[in-house]
Amino acid sequence: MSEKWQQLLSRLGEIHDLEGSCAVLGWDQQTYMPPGGNQVKASQLATLLKLAHNMFVSDEMGELLEDLEAEMKDMPYDSFEAGILRVTRRAYDQAKCLSEDLVTELAKARTLAFAAWAKAKQESDFSIFRPQLEHTLELKRQQAEALTYTDTPYDALLRLYEPDLNTAQVALLFTQLRERQVPLITAIAASGKKVDTSPIRQHFPDAGQWKLQLRLLELMGFNMEHGRLDRAEHPFTTSFGIQDVRLTTHLYPTDLCSGLFSTIHEAGHGLYEQGIDPKYERTPLANGATLSVHESQSRLWENLIGRSRLFWQHLMPILREIFPQQMAGVNIDRMYQAVNEVKPSFIRVDADEATYNLHIFIRFELEQDLITGKLAVADLPEAWNDKYESYLGIRPSNDAEGVLQDVHWSTGMFGYFPTYALGNILSVQIWDTMKQEPDISAALLKGDFKVVRYWLRKNIHAYGRMFTTQEIAQRVTGRPLTVGPYLDYIETKYKELYGL
Repeated sequence: MSEKWQQLLSRLGEIHDLEGSCAVLGWDQQTYMPPGGNQVKASQLATLLKLAHNMFVSDEMGELLEDLEAEMKDMPYDSFEAGILRVTRRAYDQAKCLSEDLVTELAKARTLAFAAWAKAKQESDFSIFRPQLEHTLELKRQQAEALTYTDTPYDALLRLYEPDLNTAQVALLFTQLRERQVPLITAIAASGKKVDTSPIRQHFPDAGQWKLQLRLLELMGFNMEHGRLDRAEHPFTTSFGIQDVRLTTHLYPTDLCSGLFSTIHEAGHGLYEQGIDPKYERTPLANGATLSVHESQSRLWENLIGRSRLFWQHLMPILREIFPQQMAGVNIDRMYQAVNEVKPSFIRVDADEATYNLHIFIRFELEQDLITGKLAVADLPEAWNDKYESYLGIRPSNDAEGVLQDVHWSTGMFGYFPTYALGNILSVQIWDTMKQEPDISAALLKGDFKVVRYWLRKNIHAYGRMFTTQEIAQRVTGRPLTVGPYLDYIETKYKELYGL
């Protein structure tokens, strides 16, 4: 390749190193950092992000891109070179809109707001978090204006996570979901069927639960030579590079499934990062395609596999080995019913499949109102509670189980929440396509769940950030993102479980 191509790769590699260092600091903040370390962490992150931003938006970078785009205009769309140029151009055009001061202020605000959120959640007091959220929100509005938009400032923020979707398209998909999901939830509630959840609501010692999490990662094929599992207040996955992927989870002594599904979910993200083609390392392609595609991977593992009868048939022997007393007399039928109970709840990450998307609809509506100024931050707790009462028929009794339960707004991730529901939709499209291969079904019956990892790596993970959500949907499933398969799956499964 040309000297200019090598220059581009070298510059992108250095920027990737700086961003990876920021990821290390962010991981430390949520895992091992002492409470008093926030101010210095904010300065460190601001400095690194400022350096990375200035390197990226330099005139030299712009000239390299222009020259190479002309030089390589005939490269195949799915080639390494075309992918690098396409993804870099998209990110460059966005970053070029943002001033150094705004980038620096956002970095500081995210760090300080996270600390305020953690304290506020611990004390269940929104007033502790409110000033930092107001400041972060104002910066996000400035960011949206700088990025520009046509219809709503929310479009600009959504594009940071989903470059080929806008607010109106997402709203339409969510309307289609509501039309069938809400009647299903209503029918389940009207059925009067009570599910025995006692098998998963016993006391499960911490040491045993931790052993279980590690066995789950082994079952899924997560490579612990290039990853690790730690604890965090709000579980997350981060990647410092394809060879170093960090997972976190949160265990509760009387809830087996909260930690179990959290670990499966985060491992789904981690497998994606570990499955990217190694040649993409230190380039903009060395991450998942989009947040929706990333979420489709974690939700596929968590729900379509993790909540299936087949999975629990193979997991029960492990549970009986680790928790012999708790699992005494518990059969597969009881366990399958327990892990698939449908019950409106306050905590999104613990929500069942049937009600989960409603949690996302609430956040999608609220953050649009916050960005446009229709809703003041001071009124957010009450608005949150009102929507939970409207959508789920329950009202949070305190801020911790209400407006403070999610970390995302403290880190400025407005526009992120819709990707969770979009990931649910895409996960079933991918699953239906995968199951058409006889070898996959045969392997799953034998308890070989690593075959799923192999298939996903071949068809999705290896390409990193090469394609967008709609492009992956079309390439892998043969059609664009559509709600039909997801709704058919949810209705079929839960009508059978609840005898509807």
